[in-house]
Amino acid sequence: METSAPDAPRLDAAMRRNLLLLTVCQAIGQSANVIMLSVTALSVVTFFPHREFATLPTTMQHLGVMLGVFPAAALMMRRGRGFGFRTGSLAGMAGAALCAWGLVTAAFLLMCAGGLVLGYAVANTQMYRFAAVELAPPNYRAKVIAWVTTGGVVAGTLGPAIARLTYDAIVPLYLGAYLSMAAIHAVVFLLMGLIRFPPPTRAQDNAVGAQRPLAEIASQPRYAAAVIAGMASWATMMFLMTSSPLAIVGCGLPDTEPPWVIFLHAMGMYVPSFFTGHLITRFGVVRVMAAGAAIMLAGVLVALAGLDAWHFRISLLLNGVGWNFLFIGATTLVTTCYRPAERGRAQALNDFLIFGVTAMSSFLAGVLQERIGWIALNWASLALVLVAFAAVAWLAAQRPRLRPA
Repeated sequence: METSAPDAPRLDAAMRRNLLLLTVCQAIGQSANVIMLSVTALSVVTFFPHREFATLPTTMQHLGVMLGVFPAAALMMRRGRGFGFRTGSLAGMAGAALCAWGLVTAAFLLMCAGGLVLGYAVANTQMYRFAAVELAPPNYRAKVIAWVTTGGVVAGTLGPAIARLTYDAIVPLYLGAYLSMAAIHAVVFLLMGLIRFPPPTRAQDNAVGAQRPLAEIASQPRYAAAVIAGMASWATMMFLMTSSPLAIVGCGLPDTEPPWVIFLHAMGMYVPSFFTGHLITRFGVVRVMAAGAAIMLAGVLVALAGLDAWHFRISLLLNGVGWNFLFIGATTLVTTCYRPAERGRAQALNDFLIFGVTAMSSFLAGVLQERIGWIALNWASLALVLVAFAAVAWLAAQRPRLRPA
C-alpha cells in the first residue's frame, strides 16, 4: 500500500532525475506511435485498393509487440534496461524506414513488415512503466507508473502536430511523417544513455525464494483479473481509435480532422495520469478501474448518438480517459503479483496477452469499419466494455478494499 508515513522511503534527487528522463523518453517515443496510428491507414489507401486492409500495418505493429515482449524482457534481464531500451530504439528507426520505403515503392507488404519491426520498439516503450517502478521506493508504485505515463500528454500533442506538418511536406503524401518517426527513435536512443538503471543482477540478488512457474504466477486471481482488465481496456481503445480516421473521412469530414480527434483521444489517455496515482491511493485501485470502465461506456454511447465532428471528438476523448484509469490500475496490480526475479516473465506475459488482443482488435477494426460501419462497430465494442466491468467486479469480489500492495 502506498503511504505518506514519515518513515516511508522518499525519492532522492537521482531517482527524480532518472524518472524525469524516462518520462521524456516516454513522451518522445510515444509520439512516434501516435503518428503511426494517425497516418498509416490514410497513407495505405493512397495506393492500395483494398481499404478494408488499410489498418493491417498497424495490426502488424501490435503483433510485433506481442512477439517482442518476451525477447525484450529476457534481453533486459541479462543486459539491463538501458541496453534493452536502446535496442528497441534501433528497431524503431529500422521499422520507420521500412514503412517509408514501402510507401515510396507502393509495396503494401513492405509497410506491413515495417509495422512488425516497429512493434519491437513499442514493446520496449510499453515497459517504461515497469522500469519506473524499479527506479523508486515501493511506496511510490502507482504514482511513478502514472508519472511516466504523463509523457503521453506531450506525445498526444507532438504526434498529431508532426503528422499535420509533415504529411504533405514530402512526396508522396505521408512520407515525411514516417521519416519523422525514425528521427524520434534516434532521439530516444540518445536520451536512454543518460538514465542510470539498476544493474541487471539486482533483481536476482533481491529475489525471495525460488522462481515460481509462470502458470502459477498467472493463476493468481489478482494477476488474472488485472490482465483481463488490461486486455479489455486496450482492445476497446484500439478497436475504436484505429478505425476512427477511416470513419471520420468516410463521413465526409476533412482530412485534417483525424489528427485533431487523435489529439483529443491522446489527451484523454494521458492527462489524467497527473492525478490517477493519487486517486488510486485515495480511493483504491478497484474503484478507479470501475470508474474507467464506466467512462469507456459513456464514450461508446456518445459515438452511437451521432456522426458529426464533436461526436467523434467527445467519444474518443472519453475512451482515452477510461483507458487511462483501467490501464494504470491494472499495471499497478500486476506489479504486486511477482517476486523481483520473476518480473521479466510476469511483465512479458501481461503485455503478450494484452497486445495479442490489441493486434486482433486493430485488424478487425479496419475490416468491420468498411463492412458494417462506425455505428455497428461501436455496438460491437460494448461487449469489450462488459468484459472490463466483469474483470473489475471479480477484483471487487476478491477483496472489496483492494489497494496496491
